[in-house]
Amino acid sequence: MYKFQFISVGGTTRVLIQSGEDIRHLGELDQKMWTVLSCPTTELEIDSDSLKCMDIDGDGQLRVREVVATAEWLCSVLRDPQVLFNAKAEIAIDDITDEQIAAVARQTGKTTVTLADVDAAIAAVTITPQPVPEAPYPANVIAAYKAKQAEYAAYFEQADLQKLGLASIAEDTPVPGMTKEEFAAMGEKIAAYEAAAQAAADTDAAATAAAKEVFMPLRKLLLLCRDFTLLLRNYVTLSDFYSRDSKAIFQAGTLYIDQRACHLCIRVKDMSKQDTQAAASGMFLIYCDCTSKKLGKTMKIVAALTMGDVQNITIGKNAIFYDRQGNDYEASVYKIVDNPISIKQAFWSPYRRMAQWVEDFINKRAAEKDSNIMAETTAKIENGDPAAQKEDKKSAVFDIAKFAGIFAAFGMALGAIGTALVSIGKGFKALPWWQDILIILGILLVISGPSMIMAAIKLRRRNLAPLLNANGWAVNAASVVNIIFGATLTEEVRFPILKLKDPFVKQGMAAWKKWCIAIAAVAAVVCGLWLGNIFTRFSMPSPLPCFRTAECICPAEKAPAEEAAACEAPAAEQAEEASDGE
Repeated sequence: MYKFQFISVGGTTRVLIQSGEDIRHLGELDQKMWTVLSCPTTELEIDSDSLKCMDIDGDGQLRVREVVATAEWLCSVLRDPQVLFNAKAEIAIDDITDEQIAAVARQTGKTTVTLADVDAAIAAVTITPQPVPEAPYPANVIAAYKAKQAEYAAYFEQADLQKLGLASIAEDTPVPGMTKEEFAAMGEKIAAYEAAAQAAADTDAAATAAAKEVFMPLRKLLLLCRDFTLLLRNYVTLSDFYSRDSKAIFQAGTLYIDQRACHLCIRVKDMSKQDTQAAASGMFLIYCDCTSKKLGKTMKIVAALTMGDVQNITIGKNAIFYDRQGNDYEASVYKIVDNPISIKQAFWSPYRRMAQWVEDFINKRAAEKDSNIMAETTAKIENGDPAAQKEDKKSAVFDIAKFAGIFAAFGMALGAIGTALVSIGKGFKALPWWQDILIILGILLVISGPSMIMAAIKLRRRNLAPLLNANGWAVNAASVVNIIFGATLTEEVRFPILKLKDPFVKQGMAAWKKWCIAIAAVAAVVCGLWLGNIFTRFSMPSPLPCFRTAECICPAEKAPAEEAAACEAPAAEQAEEASDGE
């Protein structure tokens, strides 16, 4: 039993195909160890002719048994399958062991034959055409016969019916200058001539195809010399996908959007299947309609966004997509599948959602209020109700009682908020400073922790397989896109540090002014904390009575009676000690 070597690719153990012997024994590899079990033969970044050469049953899907059969054929016609790793569409004739293929290769007159040589030889194939019988009539007569054939046939049919008294021929009906028998004989001669000409053409076509067919095994060999190892890297191991120097055959190009370049872009074949599979990938996905007016082509793609933020990614946003040949397409986002991109994004996500909710709530209430006011006003104007107009004038007058109640309610709300803040401040004051920090961190953790934990779990499980499965692939192993690898699939913009001044940006203030403002801000914060009685533990009680308690009042500020009692206590203790000494 042949011993394959294994590597870890994308967090999964996979077989390593790196030698001609590995290809020779490919049929011995347990099918459960293959990364892919089936893939389509179209719309991939590999020559479709190469895939058709391997698609033995011609059903448009390439399966394991067909890949193995191709490997066995290559090993049977090559002296050493190691040459396949050159990945070039050329082969030295001495490396071909199949005598028929080698004989065809020698017709090029070269020791090393290329795919271009074979294609040129196929295009130059000529044969001696089959003799065609002479035409019974000139070409213009044959054309006139065909043009009038149906019309003359109808005339003769009416003539026969007229003899039986069953029909009449109109005066404007054209009369052929021949009898019915002559017309039929002419048709037989023309039909026999055309049949013979078609038979000769078919024979020529068959002979041409046969002459070209001689080159097909050699052409197949050259195609596979170039593309077979490429297929193996994307079928057995997916190593091209996890390589920094190459792209997988399913990566269609690069999407530029929101100052980022997304390299994991896949063509969309069936949107209904994508809808079913997309969420299972765990990735933030952007679906785009792409159009190239220059090429007259359209396509749908799905791009994975694996770095940065998503605030500016919205339905309808325009972008540019470049295919693997460098052709550009106008891209427009038509669907988004929302999933975490990074732990940092997940940390801020709850706060952004809350801010968005508040903004939406305010906008909704404002819109409702505006709509109600406009509806009431419009109705009153249209009805022309004097009582309503009079009521409007009254309502326009400032109602001090109503607004006094509003102000009172507003004051009570502020008072409640202030009381809550004071209670929180007292709670913080009663704890050591390091516990205050821990409490703040704990609050942040309670708010952002669940989102970060869920993001971490999803980021570790991001999987390419569902997207490929939706395109007709049968992926046999997990294809994880973890945090480190995901960072390589999306490039963020990196601007250089500019020392030039922007003429359209408000000039900043002088450095000394910035320092003054910073110092004043720090002093204001410290003063606020001191006045709020936060520094009691440092013997710096607040001078404001509303923030002070009995235990934090300095001795110099105590009531006279309390001060006298405090002074008499030490004297009484000293007298008691003196009496005990005597």
